[in-house]
Amino acid sequence: MNIRNFSIIAHIDHGKSTLADRMLEITGTIEKRKMVAQVLDMMELERERGITIKMQPVRMSYKLQATSYILNLIDTPGHIDFSYEVSRALKAVEGAILLVDATQGVQAQTLSVLQLARDQGLTIIPVMNKIDLPIAEVESTREQMVQLLHCDPASILSTSGKTGEGVAELLERVVALVPPPAALQPQVGLQALVFDFAYDTHRGMIVFVRIINGALCEDDDLMFAASRDRFKALEVGVSAPHKQSTGRLETGEIGYIVTGMKKAGSARVGDTVTMANAPAPTLAGYSESKPMVWASLYPEEQDDFVTLRQALERLRLSDAALSFEEESSGAVGRGFRCGFLGMLHLEIVTERLKREFGLHLIVTSPTILYELELKNGKREQVYSAVAFPDESLIAKVFETWVTATIITPPEYVGSLMQLFYDHEVLVGATELFGDNRTSLTVEMPLRELMRNFFDELKSASSGYASLAYSTIGVREADVVRLDLLVADEIIAAFSKIVSRRRVQTDAEAMVDRLKEVLPRQMFDFKIQAKAMGRIIASRSLSGMKKDVTDYLYGGDITRKMKLREKQKKGKKKMKARGRVEIPQDVFLKMMKPKD
Repeated sequence: MNIRNFSIIAHIDHGKSTLADRMLEITGTIEKRKMVAQVLDMMELERERGITIKMQPVRMSYKLQATSYILNLIDTPGHIDFSYEVSRALKAVEGAILLVDATQGVQAQTLSVLQLARDQGLTIIPVMNKIDLPIAEVESTREQMVQLLHCDPASILSTSGKTGEGVAELLERVVALVPPPAALQPQVGLQALVFDFAYDTHRGMIVFVRIINGALCEDDDLMFAASRDRFKALEVGVSAPHKQSTGRLETGEIGYIVTGMKKAGSARVGDTVTMANAPAPTLAGYSESKPMVWASLYPEEQDDFVTLRQALERLRLSDAALSFEEESSGAVGRGFRCGFLGMLHLEIVTERLKREFGLHLIVTSPTILYELELKNGKREQVYSAVAFPDESLIAKVFETWVTATIITPPEYVGSLMQLFYDHEVLVGATELFGDNRTSLTVEMPLRELMRNFFDELKSASSGYASLAYSTIGVREADVVRLDLLVADEIIAAFSKIVSRRRVQTDAEAMVDRLKEVLPRQMFDFKIQAKAMGRIIASRSLSGMKKDVTDYLYGGDITRKMKLREKQKKGKKKMKARGRVEIPQDVFLKMMKPKD
């Protein structure tokens, strides 16, 4: 068969999307006059931030020595928060291009994605990118890749996604090394693995599939094997990179099916599409993604609650790692408790809800899952600071820990040690990795990893250090609940779980930050932090001043005294009512670290 299915995997910002652009140009998939940078990054957010968020399949027609080939490429994200996207893409292909930036060398996430590809048994094609840059360290990077892959140095291709150098040779290498799709099992019938979704307002759910066995055509009566939901294939085609109807998909091909279904939850990634009248066995599919971070999303106006539910259901079709469940809070009303793979994932989802659906949200402080052992012998799981019981009821608290690999130049190891102390990091094995690189294996609480550790790591290492991590189980934690009170009212969105040894520092920082970003009101009020049953930090925010006597130009002093007394009574009345209006942008500013 003349089909080759492959993916590009790499650390973030190593040039995957730019390399894919050159492949599309060389194969003539997109005309040069229509070419734009990062053509496969179709979301506005992806282009704005210069990162890939969604995997994107594309079909290319390629001719080599009078033989025509179909190349199915799936471009993948590089950030660790989107590793679930990468794992799903790799299950739909037979080969992977492992891309390494010649200016940065092998990074921590390079090790992580390489292990994912090896676990799937894929053919690995090592490629060094950005060799055209003056600061490229070609030989040093080549040595690191040889050490990592235990391969022949001559097997490592040198390319430039910007100039196109070496890309034609890379396509030839893909044809030569990536095996064609596995042998047919015609007796089994149609089996198509669902690896991604999209949603169209008019055409409903669109599923992206890899045909494992059999073939399907437009108007076929199909069924999701797991959910047993039936549908008719309204359109069948491929992405090149925009959707093109082909009317038929055969074994080994990657394409899409327009289902017409508008009911969210009818199917999930990893499900199997099969014939409705002759169902085939269900494929193995994917393991469920496990949320690392939890945060509550509430609409600023409760009238938008249903809109928020529909928006989250739509987003979950294109983002299988997103999970949510309904909850309510006395302070901010009804909303959803959402699970995310990391802080960037949380930020991207909230930004998409704002841009694509026009929603204004209140976002609570992110937290992780805690397991509590109460003094009455019961055990319960808590993933919300608001649900954290009183400290007098808790016997023990357990939290998730992670093991992380950090690759950094050795001169920054000293400055990282202070950062490790601040984030409760336990340093394990230390070894040299390539020329002038040190690899550190560390263990730390997930809570501390999500407390801006990645940004602080980049800052402490002048941007040179990289990080990859995985969970290793639960350990006992020494944490307390920290609440913020505004005008003597607890604001649930600001409550968070913090380390006991940092509670005073965090309390002072939070009240100072809130005082800085909260607009002044018409009356004086206090911002307080409460933990362990007492107020541990407090700041006062004075009300706006207005000279009510400004328009008076004369007369007896008693006129001014009467107006000031009236103003005083009005402010006292407003303070008694006591509710401070907190704008939506204040919640977002409190969630993000201070610049």
